[in-house]
Amino acid sequence: MATSSLQRGLCLLAKRAEAVSYLAGPRSQYVRPKAWTASCCAISGRRHTTLQQCRYSTNAHPSNDSQSSSKFTGIATVIAGSAFAFAGAVFATTNTSFAEQPSSDNKYIRLEEIHEHNRKANTYWVYRGDRVYDITDWIPNHPGGEVIMRAVGGSIEPYWNIFTIHQKQDVYDVLEQYFIGLIDPRDLVNGQAPADQIDDPFKSDPTRDEELIVHSARPFNAETPVSDLQTFITENARFYKRHHLWVPQLDEKTFKLTIELPDGEEKQYSVEDLRSKFQSHTITATMQCSGNRRSHMTESSSPTNGIQWGVGAISNAEWTGVKIMDVLQDAGLNIADLGGDVKHVQFVGAEAYGASVPIEKVADRFGDAMIVYAMNGKPLPRDHGYPLRALVPGTVAARSVKWINKIVLSEEESSSQWQRRDYKCFGPNEGGNVDWDSAVAIQETPVQSAITSVQKVTANRLNDSRLATVYGLEEESVVLRGYAFSGGGRRIVRVDVSPDNGKTWQQARIEGDHEQKGCRAWSWRHWDVAIPTRLLSGNVCIKATDDGYNTQPETFAAYYNFRGNLANGWHRMPVKEVLSAAVVHKR
Repeated sequence: MATSSLQRGLCLLAKRAEAVSYLAGPRSQYVRPKAWTASCCAISGRRHTTLQQCRYSTNAHPSNDSQSSSKFTGIATVIAGSAFAFAGAVFATTNTSFAEQPSSDNKYIRLEEIHEHNRKANTYWVYRGDRVYDITDWIPNHPGGEVIMRAVGGSIEPYWNIFTIHQKQDVYDVLEQYFIGLIDPRDLVNGQAPADQIDDPFKSDPTRDEELIVHSARPFNAETPVSDLQTFITENARFYKRHHLWVPQLDEKTFKLTIELPDGEEKQYSVEDLRSKFQSHTITATMQCSGNRRSHMTESSSPTNGIQWGVGAISNAEWTGVKIMDVLQDAGLNIADLGGDVKHVQFVGAEAYGASVPIEKVADRFGDAMIVYAMNGKPLPRDHGYPLRALVPGTVAARSVKWINKIVLSEEESSSQWQRRDYKCFGPNEGGNVDWDSAVAIQETPVQSAITSVQKVTANRLNDSRLATVYGLEEESVVLRGYAFSGGGRRIVRVDVSPDNGKTWQQARIEGDHEQKGCRAWSWRHWDVAIPTRLLSGNVCIKATDDGYNTQPETFAAYYNFRGNLANGWHRMPVKEVLSAAVVHKR
């Protein structure tokens, strides 16, 4: 590389502290860091403050799914936010007037040579604008695994035009670290390189309810409206949506679920096989994203990386399907193998997502781990895994893989980056270049609660007499409502409410859980409490306790983690918000 090109690349790096931090410490020479920034994290909603915070290994491998009618099925897509969606790229053709051979210190590269550095080559190139990049050293550390190989030999821009979160300087700066030269001017048309033509992978996504609180449109991530957090069952359309990629188009008539045993032997089941061959079970279970209430941690402690969820990345539904263990035993699993060759159950989704749970989660006869095909009495919606999804109640929702087409019994946990390089927590002082292998993957979730509704009770309201009767009120008050939930099937036994920032407490009334279905308390419980307005001071605080006497921590600071996972500090609402709230809390 010419000296001027190197200087230009280094100047771009120096523009941002993130890039500079990557070259600090033991990296005294200008090297290609094996990392990627926000592009690795865009789809999952992460926003990294340093380059080191986005170092993921590419252990995830795409599944060879043939079920989707979508052009994009079988492409184990751009994982955790990589910007690359792939079907066969079609290079635009045009009549080009060639310029004279340029004379410059820059290295000029013909398009023909770039195209040769495709997935069949030993080194891999892409271009953006008229700049060419050798991303060979990046490939092993990119979470897209082999998927990114479909991009090499062409332009990166069409994919960034779809995943627009990559159109920011942080991403551009890191790409510059792989700069090797410029496209030869003789291959430019009106000063521009020919653009690849690709289809929009999100164009076939389902239509969503307009009341959802949308955090990102592509991929679609939205939380349940607070009004729908107050009912025991969340209707399908209002159930929160969490996607890392697009929604695959699948047909249950041709869809197959493959079970891979420890010896490599496989057995397949159709959806109809599951329905007809095994006993069906119906349970109620709450699904909660590990990032639920992340925005509260950010607001009260320090910045966090990821979608800034409020209180609505949680919902409850009735699920129908078959026990995973029943299917595994039918496929040939020997119970004697449990704990020996079989320590983990890996789930693989048709769109490339992967995760796993310890075998005991599935083997527990009271664990209700299922392969489900119905949600609230209807076929699974596409957004929630049609035609099949895993359901591991009491466990973080990231392990209940949607569009599941393969289950692997293994001695190791899933190699996907969502298992190995995401959905983990670190100490309050840790961040940046963390050792991901030192932290265990999140499984069960801690006790959680939130306020979802505030209602004033005044003498001139028509329904005051009813409320006064229910709560025994004799003076102006506010009625607060909300949910409480704990992972692992632990039942909520108490919700404490403080009207004055924790100085005094009273207990909320908890609704009965007679609607719960399943071997354990897999669903949330709702609570309500009336507080005289004269007692309000500072913040109203809520905390829940489960049957293991686990309770929510007072603050987020002591267990802050840069990923903002498992944010379950006391939910605090300033009194001024309480008094100004109409019917539903604005968050």
